[in-house]
Amino acid sequence: MANELKIETKAQVVSLLCEGNSIRSIERITGIHRDTIMRLGVRIGEACAKIQDEKMRGLNCSNLEIDEIWGFIGAKRNRADKVGAYGDVWTFIALDADTKLIPSFVVGKRGAYHAKMFISDLAARMKKRVQVSSDSLAAYADAMERGFGANVDYGQISKTYSFINLTQNAAGRYSPAEVVKTEKTIISGMPDVNLICTSHVEKQNHTLRMHCRRLTRLTNAFSKKFENFRAAVALNFAYYNFVKTHGAIRMTPAQAAGVENSAWTVAELVERCGE
Repeated sequence: MANELKIETKAQVVSLLCEGNSIRSIERITGIHRDTIMRLGVRIGEACAKIQDEKMRGLNCSNLEIDEIWGFIGAKRNRADKVGAYGDVWTFIALDADTKLIPSFVVGKRGAYHAKMFISDLAARMKKRVQVSSDSLAAYADAMERGFGANVDYGQISKTYSFINLTQNAAGRYSPAEVVKTEKTIISGMPDVNLICTSHVEKQNHTLRMHCRRLTRLTNAFSKKFENFRAAVALNFAYYNFVKTHGAIRMTPAQAAGVENSAWTVAELVERCGE
């Protein structure tokens, strides 16, 4: 049935998905059955992953920030084994602080295996030596050496948070924890200590949660299949890179990075995905 939809209707559905609407709300808005919306989103998301894999090559990034964002598939970790679900899932994200481009992402577990996969993929897309900043996840140091070798300036920033709000009322518990201390550490190469930072990629995490319904906190919206989750993330990153004008740079990240000469429309994104 999705193949019978007009390109304008598909573009409308994709726009709504990328702006944080749930599948059932899109069903109510457009009158299209939720299963059709789901299948369309998965197909386009998988195609978006391929497009970005092809486009993000030979990049001239200078200052990369990397981080991980948490989600879950089927059930959270404490119930996943009981119900046979995937459980916690982490999306590793790299962001160029200058152009706001997201050149690489990997969806998986927050451990050494997927950290190495992520850093190796990131390193293969760079054209020159880069500075990389991350949090203090233990798996990154070895992954960075395996992926970049000696061709990287790498530093970590560790943040200590205050958890006083956890014992207060609900408003306090759900407010962001206060950062009481930060510490920067040079791991390899000669990074500029002043540029060791993860603030830009952490802001991107907020943007992703606002635009990808499966990652919005404190809702009943979540994925039941790994493939659907990965496709939803890929779709949102393609929309962010190629379609959405970034307020700070007044163009799309792909334009700022020289990957594309102009911004794509959502309809163009859908067409490039073979729909």
